[in-house]
Amino acid sequence: MVADLQQHYGLILGGSSGLGYATAVKCAQHGMRLIIIYRASRMQMPEITTAFERLKNYHQHLFLNADAIHPTKVDNIIDQIEDYLNGDRIYLLLHSISKGNVKPMISDQGLSSADFEQTVFSMGISLYHWAKILVDKNMLSRPARILSFTSEGNNRPMPGYAAVSAAKNTLESITRSMAIEFAGLGITANCIQPGITDTASLRRIPQVELLIENALSRNPMKRLTTPVDVANVVYLMCRPESNFINGTIIKVDGGESLQ
Repeated sequence: MVADLQQHYGLILGGSSGLGYATAVKCAQHGMRLIIIYRASRMQMPEITTAFERLKNYHQHLFLNADAIHPTKVDNIIDQIEDYLNGDRIYLLLHSISKGNVKPMISDQGLSSADFEQTVFSMGISLYHWAKILVDKNMLSRPARILSFTSEGNNRPMPGYAAVSAAKNTLESITRSMAIEFAGLGITANCIQPGITDTASLRRIPQVELLIENALSRNPMKRLTTPVDVANVVYLMCRPESNFINGTIIKVDGGESLQ
């Protein structure tokens, strides 16, 4: 283990699978102590518990099975985080929440206004909700990193993706504003845009096989992006050399979005 992040704490919103979990593994391998908030059913817990055991090989982390976007739950979550930190502060806030509606706009059970609202809050506005709480409570270190995951669907329409696309555009807009307004506190804010990555979230999108086929045909490296590819970039953004990267979208796709 190269413990270059051992003085740092990271808070991952949605870290039990996919990009969030891959990032947790990478950061834990480099010494970061983690707070992972996730939402899982009883049936999902055996698999998640096994995954978290791997992280315990590096440190004793805090795992909270709680709804990070439910307003009445957040105060209790914050109390538990403060107890775990014991006076220390969070260096990395990573937003990896993937709770959205992937429905067509035209169908009997099509996308509703309520579906839009839920998706935009969960996958967009909740980033600011958490960042604001941590800043107001002085729980972020100086410097600190705020990172989140966006997607190419923010500007490339596809069937069933309208609500998520709106959420990702909201996420990016909030990130740019935080980059300006939080910079004086030593806090940077950036989005990471992976290429098509075969995760459980991707598998919920309609016509997923066509998406994968299209990505493979477009990608100059002739493969899909992997969660490890993305986790590696989150780690790089945690390095001190990234101090001056602020308010941008970092593409991790092997050049896929160029074609």
